[in-house]
Amino acid sequence: MHSDRRFTRKTRTRQRGVTLFGMLTAAIVVSFLAYVGLQVAPTVNEYVTIKRAVDKIAASSPASIAEIRSAFETQKNIEYAISSISGSDLKISKENDRFVIAFQYERELPLGGPVFLLLKYQGRSK
Repeated sequence: MHSDRRFTRKTRTRQRGVTLFGMLTAAIVVSFLAYVGLQVAPTVNEYVTIKRAVDKIAASSPASIAEIRSAFETQKNIEYAISSISGSDLKISKENDRFVIAFQYERELPLGGPVFLLLKYQGRSK
């Protein structure tokens, strides 16, 4: 019975939890991920805006390639989020008597010092 008391006393005094070093490490990792996320979010928004504009133009059944490029430039002037590509960067082809609009571009985000994050985006109309 005497040994049972020591066993329960040991388990009560044994500490559990995260150390200060563990908390600092976790805080640094979470902060870095949040920083990268805040840098990447506007580029994802731009991609979604470009994709939406391309789908809208393709759905309107344009008559020519020049009309597609002009419509994209008009949409670009309306949507201030689009700055990475222009109408001349669109790759336009015809499939089954419909125009298919494709785009591809890269964004480089400086993370600090000589470190950059390269994001490659590509998409096409439905």
